Amino acid sequence: MRVIVVGSGLAGLLAATESAERGAEVLLVTKGALAEANTTHAQGGIAAALFPDDSVAAHVADTVAAGAGLCDLTAVEVLCAEGPDRVRELVARGVRFDRAGRGAGLARGLEAAHSAARILHAGGDATGAEIERALITAVRAEPRVTVREHAALAELVVEDGRVVGVELATGEIEGADAVVLATGGAGQLYSHTTNPRVATGDGVAVAWRAGAELADAEFYQFHPTALAAPGSFLISEAVRGEGAVLRNARGERFMLDVHPDAELAPRDVVARGIATEMAAQGGAPVVLDATALGASALARRFPTIDAHVRAAGLDWAREPIPVTPAAHYWMGGIATDASGRTSLPGLWAAGECASTGVHGANRLASNSLLEAAVFAHRAVADLFATPAGDAGRVATKERIETLSSPGEGLVSVRSAARELLDPADTVAERPTQPTGRRQLQELMWAYAGVQRSGEGLRHAASVLSSWRTDDLEDRNLLDLARVVVDSALAREESRGAHYRTDFPTPRPELAERRRRAREGAPAC
Repeated sequence: MRVIVVGSGLAGLLAATESAERGAEVLLVTKGALAEANTTHAQGGIAAALFPDDSVAAHVADTVAAGAGLCDLTAVEVLCAEGPDRVRELVARGVRFDRAGRGAGLARGLEAAHSAARILHAGGDATGAEIERALITAVRAEPRVTVREHAALAELVVEDGRVVGVELATGEIEGADAVVLATGGAGQLYSHTTNPRVATGDGVAVAWRAGAELADAEFYQFHPTALAAPGSFLISEAVRGEGAVLRNARGERFMLDVHPDAELAPRDVVARGIATEMAAQGGAPVVLDATALGASALARRFPTIDAHVRAAGLDWAREPIPVTPAAHYWMGGIATDASGRTSLPGLWAAGECASTGVHGANRLASNSLLEAAVFAHRAVADLFATPAGDAGRVATKERIETLSSPGEGLVSVRSAARELLDPADTVAERPTQPTGRRQLQELMWAYAGVQRSGEGLRHAASVLSSWRTDDLEDRNLLDLARVVVDSALAREESRGAHYRTDFPTPRPELAERRRRAREGAPAC
């Protein structure tokens, strides 16, 4: 079997390694260097019910509560029940989680909306970087994995309704029995984001154009506390978990009046609380006050954040630091089942680019790395369970070679991929107004950000419909911006991370996930 994995965060690296361990020949494709992934930037940790005073049931309850009535309970139960084993496997693969002391067990922290301290961390606040290091080492050591860095994904290749390979930005076609997308989120949709520059939603966009169903696109989570400085550096939720508090320009702890859990309320609540307070003080950021923790504790527990804050000329041990919400995590994405299957045969997805329903309308802190590990593992198990003799489901070795070789076969596959694009995307029929990424980001931040309204969303939709771009990443962002705005317009309520000022409360009759495919997409 030949498997193509696109993306090199936790989900992609794990899917590649586990596929190879099962005997597949794996091509791992990533548009940057291997370590250029959202996983590398994950600070807080990974949540799992590993301790005697915790339980899977409690983790399920916390996840469902944060999800604001939209979680897929089956997916949540899978996540929380299988999570501990996946974490143990990460340890076995060399991930060095922090210990409570010399010879002691794993250290753990508390984060917002968790009923127990269940957050494992590494390097204090460098959990993602440590996971990335260990899994890159594993991938590099696996002879069945071929790594292609600096190779951007352009389109999926589909024949007879089945994904049979990928087309790269270079024009090369790579064929496969199975394709696993693990390309992360699309934080670059917004002018303020904690995500790296590579987070342009490539996997979700190509799946959308190929006809795959997306789900819950309106739900974009804004992290409450990014440093209010160029780069929007993430100030981990774990800082508030350790006791830091939010204050307005008058020095008041305003979150006490917003939610009983104050700074440790669900992320959507804290982000909106901050946004409201900023509006009341003329747009000036609020501040995060961590001075009570002390310089030595901040440096020991949060060395990465401490170094970055000090490099910005701030001494957070002595004075509060300015923070603002920033786009952080997309609950929406390619619709999958609990085994990572998409609506397109031959295509699986895992990690942030997938929408399993596990997060509902608002992701519980530190469930993202866990989701990537659990569902990448399940996707690999599922693709190997696909009957090898099922004609029309698994490409034969000869067909793969045809797809990957120059000649008539290559031309026909490229033509098939091009036919999947919207008619409006052909050069002759595109709108005439070009756009740059900054324009797109500012539009999305203003009208499809922390707080939205029907009027603003309709304005954004009108502007987006008139824009075009010839840049591959920006085209992906433009496609996804239209999907996010359309989905946000259609949900006439406020729920979780989706807040409409013209529909400020949840509507029970709308408590359902929404899946959608591109208009005119082939039936699967």
